[in-house]
Amino acid sequence: MAKPKEQRVEVLIDVQNLYHSAKNLYHSKVNFKEILKQAIAERKFIRAFAYVVRTKTGEEKPFFEALTKLGIETRIRDLQEFYDGQKKADWDVGIVIDAIRTAQALDVIVLVSGDGDFISLVEYLKNQGKRVEVMAFGKTTSSHLKDVADEFIDLDQTPQKFLLKNT
Repeated sequence: MAKPKEQRVEVLIDVQNLYHSAKNLYHSKVNFKEILKQAIAERKFIRAFAYVVRTKTGEEKPFFEALTKLGIETRIRDLQEFYDGQKKADWDVGIVIDAIRTAQALDVIVLVSGDGDFISLVEYLKNQGKRVEVMAFGKTTSSHLKDVADEFIDLDQTPQKFLLKNT
């Protein structure tokens, strides 16, 4: 279905959520160029944020640079390592803050995540008159998140389109 070309679109990408889904379901990596293209759907592209995690080794730097070349702004958080060996890098609050902060200048927010923690955010944005589209791998997406979104774009329907070929 064609979407109105005049809609102003922002894309918020929960990189960890997508990365782990693609890895666990398909043993593959995500094609972020195709994700962005599908999310924008020939509408008026305002901006895109990718929420990423930096490790001490810095091995992900080329990936961050590749996202930037696609026109995706990276929001970087350092991986926290705790004394007991646990590791944490949670971007949920950052994604919510950015969505609320930028929503007034947008018609559509495309949330690229299957995380059910975003249900309240989707409901809030819709109450503000915004269209909220969710893109994620359906098999690992919260069923309630699918229900509250104006549209759910299931990457599992054409995974070959949204995954990089393993080399």
